[in-house]
Amino acid sequence: MHKIPLSVLELATVVEGGNLRSAIERTTEVAIHTESLGYKRIWMAEHHNMEFVASSATAVLISHVASKTNRIRVGSGGIMLPNHSPLVIAEQFGTLETIYPGRIDLGLGRAPGTDQLTAMALRRNNMNSTYDFPNDIKQLQTYFSKENSSANVRAFPGEGLNIPLWILGSSTDSAYLAAQMGLPYAFAAHFAPAQFRMAIDIYRKNFKSSKQLNQPYVMACVNVIAAETDVEAEFLSTSLIRLFVGLVTNSRKPIQPPGELPETFRIPAVRSAVNSMMACTFTGNSDTLRNKLSQFIAETGIDELMVSSNIYDKEAKLRSFSLLHESIDIK
Repeated sequence: MHKIPLSVLELATVVEGGNLRSAIERTTEVAIHTESLGYKRIWMAEHHNMEFVASSATAVLISHVASKTNRIRVGSGGIMLPNHSPLVIAEQFGTLETIYPGRIDLGLGRAPGTDQLTAMALRRNNMNSTYDFPNDIKQLQTYFSKENSSANVRAFPGEGLNIPLWILGSSTDSAYLAAQMGLPYAFAAHFAPAQFRMAIDIYRKNFKSSKQLNQPYVMACVNVIAAETDVEAEFLSTSLIRLFVGLVTNSRKPIQPPGELPETFRIPAVRSAVNSMMACTFTGNSDTLRNKLSQFIAETGIDELMVSSNIYDKEAKLRSFSLLHESIDIK
């Protein structure tokens, strides 16, 4: 396997018996642990009106995690830009980059990260803001540029700072945009793998170089659950299956302990939906993961691997990141 950067996606998800504070503490421990292993970055994602997800104030959480670490890049996977004024995001991330220079990433998505009613509360009834997404990104780039120094509206902190922008995607729409703007592309294959290969193909074929990037750069986010044995990894993955069953059936719960799968998983439509969501899920011991992931990386030609690991037990979760590290030659 050729060397590849390894990164982490954390949603600060509550586990059964825990709370929002303990979820944030777990995310911080993951950041400290993966930094010690040489992981490149840890991203948090903006979600709203979700009782068991503690990453709604994403910039605040990024600052907290960055303050507890030293080298690992910390960023958003992503900020849902239609929920915000580009000026506010420029100021927030300009502030983060000023406090933690050379360590902040700004991944941008166009989805609301929530339900429609909450999206209306966030956007104050401006529900057409999704269509402004490309222009909002350009506005954000303008606020970060030195050339904006003569404008009437400027971002402080923010102006003149080099904060890498990423386009996030879970469909082919974002692939065209990332290619057109010459930005790195991060695909959410950990929950929406169906269009992954088509999207990265579109991105590479249509890519135009930019000030930020000379050639295409693809990061895939996948689920990885590693353990000492394949059997144990399969057992731990039942927590992830239960999480996806909750998403499909709209009966969300905290991350459950591993164990017997719910009766609803036996319903063909539910099982099919969950299995399709888990198409980019990799479980096993170090050797098994080395084989599975080397094949995946070779077939897709990705430039970086980001992993989401929804594991109930904290020590098992940290151990999973260590075993994954053993499986991959980190760049």
